[in-house]
Amino acid sequence: MPSKVSCLYILTVVCWASALWYLSISRPTSTYIGHMSLPSRRTVKSAKNMTSNIRTRPLNSHAYDFVINESQKCHDSAPFLIILISTTHKEFDARQAIRETWGDESAYSDLRVLTMFLLGRNTDAVLNQMVEQESQIFHDIVVEDFIDSYHNLTLKTMMGMRWVATFCPKAQYVMKTDSDVFVNMDNLLYKLLKPTTKPRKRYFTGYVIHGGPIRDMRSKWYMSRDLYPESKYPPFCSGTGYVFSSDVAELIFNTSLHTRLLHLEDVYVGLCLRKLGIHPFQNTGFNHWKMAYSLCRYRRVITVHQISPEEMHRVWNDMSSKKHLRC
Repeated sequence: MPSKVSCLYILTVVCWASALWYLSISRPTSTYIGHMSLPSRRTVKSAKNMTSNIRTRPLNSHAYDFVINESQKCHDSAPFLIILISTTHKEFDARQAIRETWGDESAYSDLRVLTMFLLGRNTDAVLNQMVEQESQIFHDIVVEDFIDSYHNLTLKTMMGMRWVATFCPKAQYVMKTDSDVFVNMDNLLYKLLKPTTKPRKRYFTGYVIHGGPIRDMRSKWYMSRDLYPESKYPPFCSGTGYVFSSDVAELIFNTSLHTRLLHLEDVYVGLCLRKLGIHPFQNTGFNHWKMAYSLCRYRRVITVHQISPEEMHRVWNDMSSKKHLRC
């Protein structure tokens, strides 16, 4: 006889399919186009043990409430690694593919790995309700009440930093990635982070980019001179995947309160790192592009971008079943 969780999962899948079908035929896709959400006049609660020597009024109060939270995730024991995955409401298939492949928390018996999905609020109430039901089954979703949009990706990442600093400050490492990224967990855990070595502090690594603002208004990555007048960005890691020691989460969040918001999330994190005097380490194992599947090629990397849920399963199954093969 199927378990209660299995029944709830099947019901969730059916509800998601029905909801997306209904939305597709009844009205256009809800998309938020505009500037960053303006914070309301609520005061954000300080993270436990958060230190602050700021003497001026914050530029960004990050005055958003958690509307879905998992505040007890680290209550019993601190994880070795927290994976923060930026996602959107309609990406249920991608979230489920991650839960069933590289994001499966039960797959690492010797280490505690925590997988958390980050969202804002959607302008469509049906999608918000579906995510709430999904959260009740899997307990791996965190939502704040800003509008979930491309221009608010920075707010989403800062929410993740805040969550780690507030509810899981004793974790050793944190990874931030996206829901269309495949992560080679063996390389990440045992070759990069090396659990048997002394935990690092003020550590940040990923695919480091040295570039400058794009002034073409037609570009997805357009940056106005008013927002960013400098001709060069500080070194920053591609937002498709980067890893840092957990102490950096609190440092970045506190710094963000006094750093003018930019909609390019990875660039903004780079600005905060420059203020903190933290230099990101280059690691070419983090790929911020799509790479055709090859067992030996995927064994050498940490991340691969633009992977569909179907590809996620195929890659994971193939790599898992062929661990005995040599390249």
